[in-house]
Amino acid sequence: MRFEFVTAGRIIFGPGTSAEAAPSAREMGGKALVVTGRTPERVAFLLSDLEKQGVPFLTFPVTGEPAISTVMAGLKEANNAEADLVIGIGGGSVIDAGKVIAALLTNGGEPLDYLEVIGKGEKLHRPPAPYIAIPTTSGTGAEVTRNGVLTVPEDRIKVSMRSPLMLPRLALVDPRLTLSLPPELTASTGMDALTQLLEAYLSLESNPLTDGICREGLKRAASSLRRAYQDGSDETARENMSLASLFGGLALANARLGAVHGFAGTLGGMYSAAHGLICARLLPEVMEINYRALQNRQPSSPALGRYDEIGRILTGRAEGRGGDGIVWIQNLCRNLKIPDLSRIGLNENDFPAVVEKSKSSSSMRGNPLTLSDEELTEILRRSI
Repeated sequence: MRFEFVTAGRIIFGPGTSAEAAPSAREMGGKALVVTGRTPERVAFLLSDLEKQGVPFLTFPVTGEPAISTVMAGLKEANNAEADLVIGIGGGSVIDAGKVIAALLTNGGEPLDYLEVIGKGEKLHRPPAPYIAIPTTSGTGAEVTRNGVLTVPEDRIKVSMRSPLMLPRLALVDPRLTLSLPPELTASTGMDALTQLLEAYLSLESNPLTDGICREGLKRAASSLRRAYQDGSDETARENMSLASLFGGLALANARLGAVHGFAGTLGGMYSAAHGLICARLLPEVMEINYRALQNRQPSSPALGRYDEIGRILTGRAEGRGGDGIVWIQNLCRNLKIPDLSRIGLNENDFPAVVEKSKSSSSMRGNPLTLSDEELTEILRRSI
């Protein structure tokens, strides 16, 4: 047995921990670029804390899925201001954009020099500028992952800039920052966290350390996602979902994912839709097709035993089996009002292109078995 486990330099979890950002920033650099969502006013507390700590800063809003042009604009502002520290506070898109900007600040060049699939895939040679990641959603776990996902509109694809050096210097996970999330966003981001835990646990590259993290995360998500959706002020549910998101990020960074995320990167580049929504709608279909294919082609696969364990964790029943877990996920998606992917524009004419693009995704290599083009197409057909 041999495996590697890497994560952020330091992780601090708990209500109120976002208050530690400014004192930490003062120790890490002289001037900060603060990467935010579309409304920087929502992070006024952080900007006020930086002022009190005597840390000069400028803000850079990320208004949607970050593209190459987005991070190049942020990099230009950081260089012009001579910023030597980056803070990302927001959802996964914000945190990913901040990771890429921090890396380019010290390594030079542009994203295409380093991007997978469509870029040169060059390696980073210098540690990025110090980076503090502060998530305000419970979904991607980007605060502890080693990649930054960028949209490339001209190629209609989402791809990663990836390096162990891109892991944040500090991750501050404060569940209180998620209390204001509306139900729809709670559902899509929460389903992303749940999907990451499930796929990392079933991944061909899982290991004993990621397995333990996934089991604990699945228990917390199973008990709390519906509660957080129904009552956003439920602090215990929010805390559990923040942990589930963090654990999903820890696991995916070290174990890969599966066919859901293999499709999601492609679909996210082709259509304007939330990543978590795409994952949520694909998850029950991928689980069912994988489960059937394993039973038919690899009946001795250990992944079938893992499906049974997932069934027990999700249902809370000692006699739960893999099929029970799939039904539980189907019911959850209905409860959370997850829409069909026809709503984002997916139609049968696009299936061949989606399948072909998705097969080259790094996430597909983690799926518990290789699915045929027919099986991949069936997943898409069921999702619309």
